[in-house]
Amino acid sequence: MASAAAGGVAPAPPASGEQGDGAKRKSVTGTRKTVAALFLLPTLVLLGALVVYPIGYSVLRSFLNQSGDSFAGIDNYKALFTDDGIRTALKNNVIWVVFAPTVATALGLVFAVLTERVRWGTAFKLVVFMPMAISMLAAGIIFRLVYDQDPDKGVANAVWVGVHDTFAESSAFPNAHPGRESPLKGDSGAKGAFITKEPVRAGQPVLLPLVGVAPDQMPSGAKDAKAPPSEPGKVTGTAWQDFTRGKGVGKLGGVDAGELGYPGMKVEAVKDGRVVDSAKVGGDGTFTLSDKADGAQLRLPASNFREPYNGVDWLGPSLITPAVIGAYVWMWAGFAMVLIAAGLAGMPRELLEAARVDGATEWQVFRRVTVPLLAPVLAVVLVTLMINVLKIFDLILIIPPGSSQDDANVLALELFRKGFSEDQPGIASAIAVFLLLLVIPMMLFNIRRLRREARR
Repeated sequence: MASAAAGGVAPAPPASGEQGDGAKRKSVTGTRKTVAALFLLPTLVLLGALVVYPIGYSVLRSFLNQSGDSFAGIDNYKALFTDDGIRTALKNNVIWVVFAPTVATALGLVFAVLTERVRWGTAFKLVVFMPMAISMLAAGIIFRLVYDQDPDKGVANAVWVGVHDTFAESSAFPNAHPGRESPLKGDSGAKGAFITKEPVRAGQPVLLPLVGVAPDQMPSGAKDAKAPPSEPGKVTGTAWQDFTRGKGVGKLGGVDAGELGYPGMKVEAVKDGRVVDSAKVGGDGTFTLSDKADGAQLRLPASNFREPYNGVDWLGPSLITPAVIGAYVWMWAGFAMVLIAAGLAGMPRELLEAARVDGATEWQVFRRVTVPLLAPVLAVVLVTLMINVLKIFDLILIIPPGSSQDDANVLALELFRKGFSEDQPGIASAIAVFLLLLVIPMMLFNIRRLRREARR
């Protein structure tokens, strides 16, 4: 440069559009505010179209009449507390808000704490969290089958019936009843039981023919029936299926070839209203009572004809809401577990160890140290689930059958019904606004809590 200057040659000026060394580069798209506005514009448009406008229109529509052409005042909001369907939905929403988040959070806490120090904890957490990958629709279909009344189809009733039958075995002869030639009659003193018309005598065999059990439903222990032998000083008899396949085959009131006994059926000897002796029928239908039965009437108690236990009506009006809450907890307990496990991972371990060193039991450590330290996380999980259950809709629509859907009704489902099935958009909009008002305080609480935690 010095030699060029000395030779009289001046340096060339910067080309048009180029900047000098000390000059600042200008952004191609302008200022930062313009760039921010360009990036935010699509989001703001979508937010306005999908959130702000629907909320504003719902608020406006909630003050209009059914046709939407005149102002209705607060009539639509009055219906929230006078309409029977909406009041049932409000009551069920209270049950949902109280129990569903509490149970799901409690289970999540238990799962997170118990699996924290076991080798297979990760696999267990994966299994518990897997229902979150299933849509509400699919979960509703699954639990509609789980709660089926038929124990051969519904898992819940299959387990329930299995446990029940372990302690109270069902009768094998629910449809059995005396035949035309039977000496039995209905017992007026014991509903569902049958008793002989006349007292029996020792040494005189008694025939107790019954009908009504389908051949393919006879117990596996049933054998060909035998005529009772005569035993001095004892009352003997036969209780059997007095039916032989084929028209005109066999004799009514008599034991014929091919007819089966009633194994396990109980026979009681009753005198003056008291049971003096009892026996169980063998595979061939025969039974033997002691001399105490002499002069007594023989009774077949009602327990012989008890209908098979068919489980619990999970989808009936009285249990439908707890049943649907169970399906919800199955899905969302994994969500609570994951968040609480994250809180456990960040917990200072020295506090837990200090409590153990001071002699605290594991239960005391859990109750007095772990739970208080997890209180912020538990609050966030609980409030998040409360917001979620206020909007519950899919499970209520899918799981309850039509006969009990009214009993399981919630606000979100009632909103759908009023808006589409009953053509009352004003009331539906009022329900939507009411739900929004219920959710806003919980949302604000969660936001404040999360911001407070972020600042720590």
